Amino acid sequence: MLKYLINLLFPKLCLGCNSLLLHNETIICSECNHNLPYTKHHFLERNDTTIKFYGIVPIEFSASMLYFHHKGIVQNLIHNLKYKNHQEIGTLLGKRYAKDLEAVNQIKTITEIIPVPLHKKRLEERGYNQVITFCEALSEELKIPLNDSLLYRSRYSKTQTKKDKESRKDVSNALFDINFTEADSNKHFLLIDDVLTSGATLEACAKALLKIPNSKVSIITIAYTLS
Repeated sequence: MLKYLINLLFPKLCLGCNSLLLHNETIICSECNHNLPYTKHHFLERNDTTIKFYGIVPIEFSASMLYFHHKGIVQNLIHNLKYKNHQEIGTLLGKRYAKDLEAVNQIKTITEIIPVPLHKKRLEERGYNQVITFCEALSEELKIPLNDSLLYRSRYSKTQTKKDKESRKDVSNALFDINFTEADSNKHFLLIDDVLTSGATLEACAKALLKIPNSKVSIITIAYTLS
């Protein structure tokens, strides 16, 4: 009776389309599940994500899980994950994508998973890093350690959403640094972010990690923005 009353007063809504979830549905409804725009990047050596960094920074492997369309399901999921503290979205997507990544040879050589960090001030403002649960799910499923202290954001900046590509790159290149020891040498890092747009943030993060002797970097994002 109490559970029925709670569901009546606080109905569970799909985080992809805001429709009412059925009793056997969780987080996203069956229709959104069916319509998720998977990229299949992990099957392609040369994919949209890889092309973004080609000739700019050496990447071992790169892929995005979903395509991001304006006013689409993925935009709603990312918004709820990033700004509404629905961290269960990251867990759900991370567990799903791990199943695809298990078959990727380059993933088998990864030694640590590295989330793109927030500045301490932004972390205090938001209360969480939106990519952490996605990283934790990949870490658990793929049995790869998560390291969220190696890479850090050295300077606070306002959101880059409305900046053009060149402005983003100028800002991002000065934002990230590493806190490493000799033990971090010779590692293959899997860098994780939520959405790939210009690629400037991930480029800056990768360049910071590649300062570590004999290091390698691969990149995974939850979504890839289609212009």
